[in-house]
Formats: sequence, structure tokens, C-alpha cells
Amino acid sequence: MKVVFIVPTTALRRIPMYRWGGKVYGQSNSITGPLILGGILKKAGHTVEAYEELNGSIHFKRLLKDTDVFCISIMTSNSLRGYELADIIHEKSNARVIMGGMHATRETEEALKHADQVIIGEGEKVILDVVEGRIKDRVVHGIPIENLDKVPFPDYSILKTPCVAANVISTRGCPFRCTFCTTSRMFAPYRQRSIDNVIAEIRMYKEMGFKYLNFEDDNFTADKERAKEICRRMIAENLTFKETFFFGRTDLADDEELLQLLHDAHLTRVLIGIESLNQEALNSIHKGQNIENIRRAGAACQKYGIRLIASIVLGLDEDTIEDMNRSIQFAKDINAYQLQPAVLTPFPGTPVYEQFEKEGRMITHKWDRFDMMNVTFQPNHMTPWELQEEFYHAAKFFYDFKSSRIIGNIFGKEYGRRRWWLAFFARLGTWGAHVASKAAKGSVYYDLRHLNIPAVETQKENKEEK
Repeated sequence: MKVVFIVPTTALRRIPMYRWGGKVYGQSNSITGPLILGGILKKAGHTVEAYEELNGSIHFKRLLKDTDVFCISIMTSNSLRGYELADIIHEKSNARVIMGGMHATRETEEALKHADQVIIGEGEKVILDVVEGRIKDRVVHGIPIENLDKVPFPDYSILKTPCVAANVISTRGCPFRCTFCTTSRMFAPYRQRSIDNVIAEIRMYKEMGFKYLNFEDDNFTADKERAKEICRRMIAENLTFKETFFFGRTDLADDEELLQLLHDAHLTRVLIGIESLNQEALNSIHKGQNIENIRRAGAACQKYGIRLIASIVLGLDEDTIEDMNRSIQFAKDINAYQLQPAVLTPFPGTPVYEQFEKEGRMITHKWDRFDMMNVTFQPNHMTPWELQEEFYHAAKFFYDFKSSRIIGNIFGKEYGRRRWWLAFFARLGTWGAHVASKAAKGSVYYDLRHLNIPAVETQKENKEEK
């Protein structure tokens, strides 16, 4: 059989200008799940192709002619596009559609309206039986992998869209449980691969000629001694890359040996969830860090030449606009290489979603708006449009043209040029959003600007007066 895996994306992200901007932000990569599952099917004798719609166009008409099974992986923000593709497949071919991923796991009944079968959770142990028809249930419960070393490596030979950076996932899950996080819930419990197994995969990518590597663990440095040993092996066995990205936490600043090893192994780009400089806000989301941790992490990354991507969550109930601006200013003051301003997004299955649903604060269930760039709920201290404006203010303020020279002096001319282009795209995106908010009826920005809902605290005051 011919099996095609598709990771869809929204209309905005399929625009060539957006794709180009993504290449400025970081190196193109591909979600590993379809490459693992596809590799299992290929080894069993099937013809398999995989496409990451974010990174390139798909010749969909050609695929409809000879594909027997389409496997579509959906997260919340790309689920509507996934449903659209599934409906086209059913309309124009006799192919089966199998869906999986975080959104299909949480919104199974919704996904079943468009798919022949839905796989919930981890699919490695069931994918072959589902594709070959031995499991016919419409809802298939995946079986969690106890020994991650038994999972085959991603098969990049089946990937048909561009990819510059290879992804390694050395653990599944996260020992922390932030209230807005989905992955720590889908991939519980927290599990680790052996270091030998991780190094073998890294060696494969080195031999394949990849120049960039990403550790896609939710928290690569959760186990510091393990992270150190992986770095030591990478250095000793000449398995370093031009740049390796990873997710970390502020507590990495507590270990100087770890920081030196990260630098020497070229793990020189890290995303750290700063989230807020308001301790009450950090406590409310169960972040498990304090303001001093954040300051030390910023200083440590700068000292060891590790380019920090500062993730700030916009719209936490305890944060005012002034609190958010203070966090953004902090990221700028510590010369963070990049900023990820993330609008608080209540994904299905998370405590924050359940809270906002209970309180009647969800203002939309249009899933393509759940991408951490758009406001989907009624904030506490401001209107939805004011929070949306804060997202663009954060990007414009942080990415100014002057800072590109500073970053170039600290990290090199290549990164200074990237920072300049990020400043350009921040202004272009802000301009486009404001034009849409005034003229493009039906767009998320128009809807938010014309939504007459006051802040939660204002509503409470009005009720008290009555």
C-alpha cells in the first residue's frame, strides 16, 4: 500500500512570505512522530511519503490518485486544516484517513467526523495493525512505550518537504506540570531513553550530513547529569553541529559545569520559559521558579555564549499590561537573542481551558486561532483586543533595528542580520494585523477589535455596583 503522512498548517503559515520569515527565525525541521510511524510502515514493505505543510507545498492532486491511506497529525491550531484535507480525500478518492496527534487525542469525537479512524496517544505499537486493517475500531487507543530504546529512529528518507535541522527527542513528557501545557499530559509519565541510544541517533544525523540539530525534549536539562553526559559524548565523539537548539529551564544557571558543556557541545540556542516577572503569576501556573532564578539564567546564558530565546506568556490572570511590559524589557536588558511572546492559549485538556470554560471566558472555539499568537479568551485586566495589541507591541519593542547591531557584536554578524530581519517582520506583521482589524471582516483581528467585552475585573466591579 501507499501511505502518506501529512502535518497540515494554517493558511497564514502556507504563505511564502511567512515560510521565508520562519527560516529567519530558525532552521526548518520536521515533527518526528510521522517519521517514526512512517519508518515502521516502510520497514513492513509499504510505500511511504511524509509532508510537513509548513515547510513546502504539497501536490495534493497527484497524491489523491495513488494513495491508499492518508495519516494526518493534528494539533489544535492545524486541526481545521486537517479536517479540510480529510474531507477532500473522502470526496475525491477512496483512500482511508487516519488521524492522530494531541488534538485528536483530546477532541476524539470531533476528529471522527472527518476521519475513518483516530489513534489516541502514542501510536508506535498500533500503527501497522491499523493501516493493514487488523484493527478496525474507529477509536484506537495507543499503547504507551515503556522502553523508549525500542522505538525506531525517525526515517528522513520518506520526508518530501525541505528540512535543514534534524530533531532528537531523548525523553517523553516533562516532570513539571504547567497549567497551560499539553505535552506533559499526553506523554505522561516522564520517560528517558538511554544515552547510548540517543548518541546512536545523533551519529546517524551526523553521517547524513545535517549541520543543525534540535533536542525537542520539553526540558532537555531536567536531568542535569544526564544532559552533561550526552554533551560529553557529543564532544568526545565529534558529534557536534554548527548549532544545536534545546528547551531548558532557569535552573540550568545553578550548574556551571553544565553550562560549559552545553557551550562546548554547541548547544548554543535555548528556549527558556521566563513566562512572567510577576511571582504571583508564576505560582498560579505552577512554574516552580522565582524571579531570582530568571535573572541568574539570563546572566548565565550571556556569560557562556548561549543564545537565549525568552518565552513570555501574555495574558496570565495576575499580570497587567505593565507586568508584561516589564518582562519584555527584562528580556531586552539581558540581550536575549530572540523573544517568543506567547499569548496564553487554553488548549483543550489543560487546567486553564477547563477553568475558562467553567467561568464562561472562552470567546471562540475556532481552533485555527489557538496558535499562541491570537487571543481566544477574555483576559482579566484588559479587553481581548488590548491583549492582542500587547502581542504586537512586545514584538515591535523587542525587535528594534538598533538591537540587531548589539546582537551582531555579541554573537556574530550572521545573528545580527537575522535579528534585523526579525525586526522587519515584526513591523510588517503589526501593520498587516492592524489593517486586517479595520478592514478584513471575519478575520481574527477584526473580530477582536470589534468585540465589545470588557476585562473580567471590570465586569466584577460592575456587578458589585449593581
